[in-house]
Amino acid sequence: MKGSIRNYYAGGNTAKGFYSLYDSAIDGLDRLFILKGGPGTGKSTLMKAIGQEMVDKGFDIEFLHCSSDTNSIDGVIVPKYGIGIVDGTAPHVIEPKAPGVVEEYVNLGVAWDTDKLMPHKEEILTLNADISHAFHTAYDTFAASLRAHDDIEDIYISNMDFAKADQLATELINLFYGDDNLGKDANVKHRFLGAATPVGAVDHIQNLTADIQDRYFIKGRAGSGKSTMLKKIAAAGEEKGFDVEVYHCGFDPNSLDMVIIREKSIAIFDSTAPHEYFPEREGDHIVDVYEQCITPGTDELYAEEIARTTKSYKDKMKEAITYLANAKMLRDQLEAIYIKAMDFNKVDQIKEDILREFNQHISK
Repeated sequence: MKGSIRNYYAGGNTAKGFYSLYDSAIDGLDRLFILKGGPGTGKSTLMKAIGQEMVDKGFDIEFLHCSSDTNSIDGVIVPKYGIGIVDGTAPHVIEPKAPGVVEEYVNLGVAWDTDKLMPHKEEILTLNADISHAFHTAYDTFAASLRAHDDIEDIYISNMDFAKADQLATELINLFYGDDNLGKDANVKHRFLGAATPVGAVDHIQNLTADIQDRYFIKGRAGSGKSTMLKKIAAAGEEKGFDVEVYHCGFDPNSLDMVIIREKSIAIFDSTAPHEYFPEREGDHIVDVYEQCITPGTDELYAEEIARTTKSYKDKMKEAITYLANAKMLRDQLEAIYIKAMDFNKVDQIKEDILREFNQHISK
């Protein structure tokens, strides 16, 4: 029987720049391989192959997806056995805490032919500079979009009944946990359920909640208290000793988009654009915070202002995505240079060496 694959992001292109949650993703691992090497050196292909090998052997794994290339991954973790492998190159540089004991660097640069790269030195330097500029322009544009989004939030915040919002959060906490207390230290993981990518917004909500019995779809508006409610639910779970998966917003990482309590088989998430879903199976529920917590008629009263600011927000989001797409195009050009200089037979040998260590670790 094959294992399962759980998909999420540990880093994202956000209004706060590139935002990393890798420390949380790899926290607690007994063995971690950190890949080093330029673009096009086969890091993602190597990790996918190792992940598939684990799945074929019946092990459940986690794929850490790449927010800058939807065809790539940035890591593989086998959580039950505390082992993983990640791309440790910028922008998600990972500093080992116990090098040689827990973490081990793997340099794929040993497989490239420097003589084939040297003639492209100036081109490589120029492409790297252009890629960096494209990403920073994207982040600045996301930040401008967030400012427009904040203007939308202000409208709803000024028309919100905070007492009702607090009451709703309390009701959900009581519904989810009751008087249960597991009396242990909670394991809290911080992740992204989706990301802004060169092809637009991508999320893995359906995959992450596939085996969850009760899913709560939060409907509402910007500023209607969705993230605050999720933070309270997560904090209550942690206090009661439940392991909690906390999924941050891929646009504004200071906000939350989803909380999963697998020991309760419960997921609750912001089910509004760009990750809008609707109940489709038994155990799906809607929590409408607009209906319960916002002054009736707010949408209609402020329709013109909401439409104007929403357009500004969406226009800037689309613009930022074009910069990510440009960065991807430039990076593809850079990868092509390195691919031609690589000896992938050496990369395959490195993969086999890592696989052997995975299997040895798991069989202990």
